[in-house]
Amino acid sequence: MRLMLPAVAAAVLATSAPALAVDQTVPGSGNAAAGELAARSPLVKSALARIEQVIATIGNAKLKAATHDALFNPDTCVTHRANLTAADKDKIVAELIKQGLINEADGKAFPGGAVTGVFPPLRDDGTACPHLPMAWGAAPGSAFTGHHSYPGGLPVHESFNLSSAISFSENYRLNVGLTGEDGLPRVAPLPPNGSREAVDHSDLVIDHDAIVAAPMWHDWAKPIVFQWNADGSEFAEFNFGGNGETDADGAKGDSRTGGHHILGVAESMARDLPAPFIVIQASAHSAPTLGHEYMVVNWLRAAAIIAHVDPIARGYLVKDASGHLRLPPARTTDTFDFLAAKLGNLSAETVIHNLSDADYIFAGPAVTAAVAILSKLAPDYGFDPADAAKFNNGFRNPALSYLSAERILIRYNHDGLAGVRHDLDALKKAKAI
Repeated sequence: MRLMLPAVAAAVLATSAPALAVDQTVPGSGNAAAGELAARSPLVKSALARIEQVIATIGNAKLKAATHDALFNPDTCVTHRANLTAADKDKIVAELIKQGLINEADGKAFPGGAVTGVFPPLRDDGTACPHLPMAWGAAPGSAFTGHHSYPGGLPVHESFNLSSAISFSENYRLNVGLTGEDGLPRVAPLPPNGSREAVDHSDLVIDHDAIVAAPMWHDWAKPIVFQWNADGSEFAEFNFGGNGETDADGAKGDSRTGGHHILGVAESMARDLPAPFIVIQASAHSAPTLGHEYMVVNWLRAAAIIAHVDPIARGYLVKDASGHLRLPPARTTDTFDFLAAKLGNLSAETVIHNLSDADYIFAGPAVTAAVAILSKLAPDYGFDPADAAKFNNGFRNPALSYLSAERILIRYNHDGLAGVRHDLDALKKAKAI
C-alpha cells in the first residue's frame, strides 16, 4: 500500500478526539450543522435516494411502511421511548443489570452513567411521541474515527450494505439455485448467458424483504447514539447486552455490543414487526452460528426489556427441553427438532444479514488513513489540523461527507496525493470546503 504517513497519522488522534467533557444527557449541539452538511452532499443525497428505491421493493406492506417512516419521516416517533419517565428508565436499567445484560462497571464509567447510555437524549423525550435528535440521513456510520464517521455516513454505509445483502442473496441463486431439466442444480454461467436467469428463476427461496430491511433497521438507532458535538466530533456509545464474563448461558462469554444494535431491535419490537424478521435483524453483529447463538439471544433479551415485551410470547425466543433460552427454529412446521439436534436458528437470511454488515473491515481503517491524508493536505486549503473544531467542521467532515474515506484512500493508493488533491480542488470550487 502506498500510504506511508506515520508522522501525520500519529497526530490524527489528537485532531479527531472529541472535546473534553461533553454532556450526553442533552441533544448534541452539532446535530443541526451536521444535518445541513449532509443535506448538501451529492454523495449522501444519492445514497438516500437509492435506499428509498430499495424500500419500495419490500413486499410486506407493514414492514415497508414502517421502514420508510423510520428513515424518511422527520417526525417519526421513537416508539420504544414513548411516555418513559426518569423512574421508568432507572427501572429498566436496573432490570438489565439484574439480568446480567449490563456490566455495572461499564455503566459507572460511561459519561452520564448507564441510563444515559441506554437512553440517549431525544427531542420531546418523555412524551407520547419522542423524536430522533437529528434526521436519520445526517447521522454517521459509527463512532468518531470509526467507519463512515461523518455527517451522512450512515446512508452511505447503508447503501453499501444493501448492495452486499442483495449480492449475497443473488450469489446463492447463481451458484446453487439454478435447476436444470434433470432437476439437478447448476452453477449459472457468466453474463450475458445466464446470470439473470438464475436470479429470476431460481427455485431457492430467500426472503428479499428480510435481507433488505434488516440492514436498515439494524442501524436505525445510530442518530440516537452517535450525536454530533459542536467541535464536529461525536457522542460516545454505550456497549451492553451482557456482563462480558458469563454471557454464554452462565459459561464464559462476552456478548456486549454497541448500543445502537440493541436499541434498533427494541424499536422493531415496539413497532411489532414480524418476529422472524426481528431475529434476522438481531443477527447483524453475529450470526447465530459457530457457537454464537447466545449472543443473539442476549441481544433479544435486552431489547425486549427496553421495549416492555415478553420475548417468548412474541416468538423471538423459545425454551428448549433443558429450559435454556434459544432462538426459535427458522422452520417450525416439520417434526424434525432443530433445537434438540443443537442446530438452533440456522438460515441463509441471518447469515446474509451478518455478512452484509462487514463493510467496516475496510471502511473503518479507511477513515484513519483518509484523515491522515487530509491532515497532510489541510494547510494547503487553509486549515490547521491542530485546531480540532475548525479542522473537523470546515475540512475533515465536509471532505468525508462529499467524497467518503474509501474514495480518498483508493484515490491515494492509485494516484497519490495529487489524486486526492484533484478531488479536494473540486470541493473547493463547489465551496464545500
